[in-house]
Amino acid sequence: MRFEAFAVENIPLIKKGDDIAQIICERTDILDGDIIVIASTIVGKAEGRIFSLEGIVAGAEAVEFSKHTRFAPEFIQAVLERSKECLISSPVLLVEMRTGHICINAGIDESNVEGEMLLELPANPDASAEYIGKRIESSTGTQVSVIITDTNGRAFKLGQTGVAVGVYLIHPLKDWRGQNDLFGKELKITEEAVVDEIAGAANLLMGEGNGGCPVVIIRGLNLRSQEQTTVKEMYRSDEEDLIKKSLKYLRDRV
Repeated sequence: MRFEAFAVENIPLIKKGDDIAQIICERTDILDGDIIVIASTIVGKAEGRIFSLEGIVAGAEAVEFSKHTRFAPEFIQAVLERSKECLISSPVLLVEMRTGHICINAGIDESNVEGEMLLELPANPDASAEYIGKRIESSTGTQVSVIITDTNGRAFKLGQTGVAVGVYLIHPLKDWRGQNDLFGKELKITEEAVVDEIAGAANLLMGEGNGGCPVVIIRGLNLRSQEQTTVKEMYRSDEEDLIKKSLKYLRDRV
């Protein structure tokens, strides 16, 4: 099997209201089966999800957390307002967002944002991916999938990698259970996180600095789904997630 990955060049600086689908279609040819991988940064900008800390009033919890971190209470309040639950409050804020995504600082970022402003993740990345995907399909007459990505750290390892936070018509997992390995043994638990693998591959081309390549096309993988999909398919339930349960146990004992 073989696939191709290439960055869409000359993407302009995105501002609120920009049509990302149109910008992509004007700069590259789209073929049936293409997977359009888009950095959440430009999706958030197009959706107007830039904000400042001015006017944010920190609550008691944010003030208490700020005593043990390098962050201002107002920033911590912004994180908490975008979170379902805080799992770790020091020395970093590890939170579960309302979408089910677990990350540092609720994905709020100051990188690649003008001035003193901050950028948050799309409120519903699945819906954002669907909107862009349908716009591309309508404009080109093709059938595509979309993955919206963010850059996350990983437990137990140094370094960040691209991960999927929203999808359109691509299942996050490839289920190998029930198939046999090279020696005929039946696979019992293997579910491959294909959208995260694709996000990581795309991130090699996107880069993390001033490269300005927030859109990558993955071509040659036959992964488009004919049914509705959601990134939530890959999130473990509270009962299954042993790490989350352990973090909550430790948090509640403090």
